Amino acid sequence: MSGKDSFTILDKIFKPKVKQKIEKIKGYSIKYGNIIDNGDIVDEVLVSYFKAPKSYTTENMCEINSHGGNVIVKRILELCLKNGAELAEPGEFTKRAFLNGRIDLLQAESVIDVIHAKSEREAKTGMKQLKGVLSKQIAEIKQNILDVMVNIEVAIDYPEYDVDDVTNQQILDMLIQVEEKLKRLEKSFDNGKLIKEGIKTAIIGKPNAGKSSLLNAILKEDRAIVTEYEGTTRDTIEEFVNINGIPIKLVDTAGIRQAKDEVEKIGIAKAKEIAKDADLVISIFDSTKELTSEDIEILKLSKNKKSIIILNKIDLETILKENDIRFQEVSNHIIKISALNAIGIEKLYEEISDLFQLNEINLDNEIVITNIRHKNLITKAIENVKKTKETVEQKMPLDIITIFMKDILEDLGNITGEVVSEDIINEIFAKFCLGK
Repeated sequence: MSGKDSFTILDKIFKPKVKQKIEKIKGYSIKYGNIIDNGDIVDEVLVSYFKAPKSYTTENMCEINSHGGNVIVKRILELCLKNGAELAEPGEFTKRAFLNGRIDLLQAESVIDVIHAKSEREAKTGMKQLKGVLSKQIAEIKQNILDVMVNIEVAIDYPEYDVDDVTNQQILDMLIQVEEKLKRLEKSFDNGKLIKEGIKTAIIGKPNAGKSSLLNAILKEDRAIVTEYEGTTRDTIEEFVNINGIPIKLVDTAGIRQAKDEVEKIGIAKAKEIAKDADLVISIFDSTKELTSEDIEILKLSKNKKSIIILNKIDLETILKENDIRFQEVSNHIIKISALNAIGIEKLYEEISDLFQLNEINLDNEIVITNIRHKNLITKAIENVKKTKETVEQKMPLDIITIFMKDILEDLGNITGEVVSEDIINEIFAKFCLGK
């Protein structure tokens, strides 16, 4: 519970082993006792006390640690509500932390990133933003602008004072520096998108080329059905795996061939659509057989995309070669594996890492944007920097130039929540789950 009445409500339902007045209980302390309902013991619990302003929300807070189980937890919750508490809205605790000024909006959003992280890198990026690393960078950029704006406005409002005039060149120098910093942040979104959303990877090939065996080999479990019969996979199978700390979303698709029934036809059409939208296409071929017209169609789906060509079944007598011009016209990344025996899977990881330069993403020394809202606002700020530069180059009056500079500040303020609308705030916190 969080709020000014938290301890009052708690006192009605919690009987500690050692009774103390709330004024005597220290924050960041735990007391042992029982939850009581009309004299009956509901559960033996530990209660954590957090006193304002040193709590997550900056309000008085308490946490009841029970033995768990749906029945007991539900009963304790009902007792809290019966004695004056209200159910929290999604993200309400973090929202209160933001509204009460303990964290900014950017940090609040990073809480979601930490909770939903699918890899260590994503969790690490979320924690850096929660600590305020990106907020600090945004604040520094804003200060660069404000320093110049203050001097401009002093010169305009108080001409009688001996203040050095701000020259157009000084303004331009500042805007160039701000633009460079913002562009670095904008560019970091390419890596941030990889870290947060992962690499959507389509595995395509003819029936029995080894798609499902490849998926099973990567996951190290029998996730997909593998038989000698063609067309076993009718719909997509999606799984995540981490490579170098980056989530890879693997999609095993229906085998591409001339469909034999309506259901298979739908599956094949879906496979082609997924390949079209994928960040990476892994095309797998049975290396014991010559290429067919269907194989050529599969190669066309891989063309002009980041793709890896796999020649499967190297444990058998093979026909297809890596130096085949038909493969080399599509991709420089051609490898031989045995999906059934999990031979060559490490080589596949190396190829994916090389294609997306995963080893070059260094979270220790760079700030990475992972949130599309932040990226769009930074892009908008860059556009406003360019407009401001144009007004300076056109030798517009200083008061006009400052109007455009304020637009940049507003874009940056929207990121951290200083000028953001209530609708945006509600939309952001609606994405949270209860209890966060």
